[in-house]
Parts: sequence; structure tokens; C-alpha cells
Amino acid sequence: MQDQVNAAKKYGMAIIANDRVLDWLLPFLESYIATNRATPLYLIPYDDNVEQTRRAADVYGINYVEPDSVALDDLARKLYPMFPAHRRRLRKFLSLALPLDEVIYLDVDIILFQDFSRFFGLLEPGRRDFIISAGTNEYVYNSKHKKYDFLNNVTLFNDGFFLTSNSILSLQDFYDVIDKDEMIFHEVRQRGMLFAQPLTNFIIHRRGLKLVPMYQCSKNVSGESYYKAKRVKFNAQGQPVDHNGNDIYFAHWAGAVRLPERSGFFHGRRIFDAAWRAYARKAAARMKL
Repeated sequence: MQDQVNAAKKYGMAIIANDRVLDWLLPFLESYIATNRATPLYLIPYDDNVEQTRRAADVYGINYVEPDSVALDDLARKLYPMFPAHRRRLRKFLSLALPLDEVIYLDVDIILFQDFSRFFGLLEPGRRDFIISAGTNEYVYNSKHKKYDFLNNVTLFNDGFFLTSNSILSLQDFYDVIDKDEMIFHEVRQRGMLFAQPLTNFIIHRRGLKLVPMYQCSKNVSGESYYKAKRVKFNAQGQPVDHNGNDIYFAHWAGAVRLPERSGFFHGRRIFDAAWRAYARKAAARMKL
């Protein structure tokens, strides 16, 4: 019966991109069709600089969508009035406006190694509201967050990957929380050209949603995804595994300032760089077709 219910639900993946990040977008798309093409992918434009991005969506057969961004853009303008080019990072939350029962959001400075469909249907309101890849101790709050009980002893997370449902977390939740607690948000958020991640964490924590790492949702799943990961190897099937032999589902170049193909000799030793470059070459060939 549960399988029948899940089969009736609509699942999908979402990204935001524009032509400025095309060099990241294309390897991501190549890895997507190699591992997850059975799951619909929705591309949300970061801004109007999308001529090549639209072409890539056509070539890869993914959904180019433009959800109504007026209210979210107004919120971004309100929170970050001095940073018009960067506040559009909040458009990742438009993934919550897609016609899906559950959605996986991913940044495009990522390549995928495994099929993510096993994680759909695992959400349980109040028990498993929001699935993340791993926690982080940085880039979220400053020390003032300790003043607030609802922010003490919470799990901080990187929002470059998450899985949730708009029946659990909606865009309206962002508007309502900020309308009530904007002063607290500005007091506790970490500065330093950080925009979406402090806000994602704040909304989740303020609403008291239950965070669960993906490795706790299914067997043999690794919590590793960082592009500088150590003690990682590729198995006989050519898939990366961590030091415990658990499957690594994706690699994320979070915070990287250069593309892997432009890295120097020492950077070239990073375990995932060769896989990224291989996908980049395949994508370049595909885009010439």
C-alpha cells in the first residue's frame, strides 16, 4: 500500500543557474543524465543571463521553469538591500514552489555519483522533515545565536543539498518567520557574503523542523561530499566510497574559487577532480552536437 502511495506522488530535483556558472552547470548535467535521468530535473534561472543555460536545458532534455519570483525577490531585497547580484541566491527556495510532492535541491558546483531516488518517500512530518547531506560548524550564525533557546544545540547544515516537501516547508514559512523575527535573524546571521545558507538554517530552526542526515535514512550511504575529502577511494565499479566503504552520492565544490580543470598540481590530487573533468569533457562534446 505504501509503495502505491509513493508511486502516485511527484518527485523531482531542482537547481538554479545562469550563463555565468555554465562551466559548473554542464558537468552537473552530464552527471545527472548518467545517474538520475529517470528523475525529472527542473532548472530555475538565477537571472536573465541565460541564453546558453536555456540551450543546455534543451540539449539535456530537462525542464526550464520560471516560477513566480516576485515575493521571494522582494524578501531578498529586504534582507540584503546592498547586494543585488548576490541576493538572487535565495531563488533556490523557488524549488519549494515546483509542482512536486518532494524535491531535492542541489547547487550546480556538484557532480552526482549515485541514483537519489531511494531517498524519496522517506519524509515523515515531525520525525524526518528535512534531509541534509552533512552538518557544518561554519557559515551560518555568529556567537550571538547562543542567546536564543531555539538556536542552541541545533544542527547547522550546508544548504547546497536538501530534500523536503512544500507540505512541510513552504515559501510562506520564509515570509512569516522573517516578518516576525527579522531583527533576530540579522542579529545572529554570520556575515561575509553569506546569503541563502544562514536564512535556510534560521527558518528550519525557528520552525523546529526535524533535520536528518541522508546517511541516517538508508544503509551504506556516506555523509561525505566535500571536494577536499580525505580517505576516499573508487571501488571496482568506479564509484567513490568513504573509509567505511559507504557509497558517496555526490561531490560538492563548496567554497571553491577555481574550476577543477584550472587547479594546480597539488589541487589535481583531489580525489573527485578527475571525475569532474571527465564529465566536463563529455558535456563539451555533447553541447557541440
